[in-house]
Amino acid sequence: MDKIDFRAERKDLYSPSSTAFSVVEVPRFEFFAVSGRGDPNSSAEYADAVAALYSVSYAAKFASKRVFERDYVVAPLEGLWPMSARSLPKSEWTWTMLQRQPDWLTAEVREHALEAARTKQLAAVDRVRFEVMTEGLSVQILHVGPYDDEAPTIARLHDEYLPQQGYVENGEHHEIYLSDARRVEPAKLTTVLRQPVAVAS
Repeated sequence: MDKIDFRAERKDLYSPSSTAFSVVEVPRFEFFAVSGRGDPNSSAEYADAVAALYSVSYAAKFASKRVFERDYVVAPLEGLWPMSARSLPKSEWTWTMLQRQPDWLTAEVREHALEAARTKQLAAVDRVRFEVMTEGLSVQILHVGPYDDEAPTIARLHDEYLPQQGYVENGEHHEIYLSDARRVEPAKLTTVLRQPVAVAS
C-alpha cells in the first residue's frame, strides 16, 4: 500500500523559500479544527486542542487504511491567528488549530475517527470539528527558528511586502508547523508563514 505525503505532492505550498516571499494559489482543503484562547506556550486549552487533533487525525488515518485501503502521512499541525493579536498579551490570543485531511474521507469515516478518539477521554475531543477552507491567493515564506522570533518577518510581510506589491490581507495569518516542537530544538524549527491576500482596489 503506497503512502501519500501531502507535503511532497505540493512542495510549492509546504516548502517555500526562507529568504524571499512567494505568491501561491492555495486550493480547497479539508481539515479537522479546534478553536480556543490562551498562550500557546503555556495554555492547557491549547495543549488539549493539539492532543485532540492528533488523536482524531491518526484515527482517521487508520480508518482510511481499513475502509479505503489508502494510507497517508498525517499532515503537520497548522494554526490560524488573527493579526489583531499582535497587540495583545499572549494570554488573550485566540487561535484555530488545524490538521489537513484527505478529500476522500467520507462523513461516516470522519465521525468514526471522532468516536475512536473519544474513547481516550481527551479534554478537547468534543470541540473538534470538520472544516473546509479555500485560501486562494496567498503570500508565504519559511521561518527557521523559534516561534517567538517570527515577529520581524511577519511585520515585514504585512508592513512592507504587501503594500509594495499592491496586496491587502484577505484572511487570518496562517502558520504550518513542519517540525515537531517536542522533538526539534527551537533553533531548527521550520514554519510556513502564510497570509491570504487580495489585490488592493
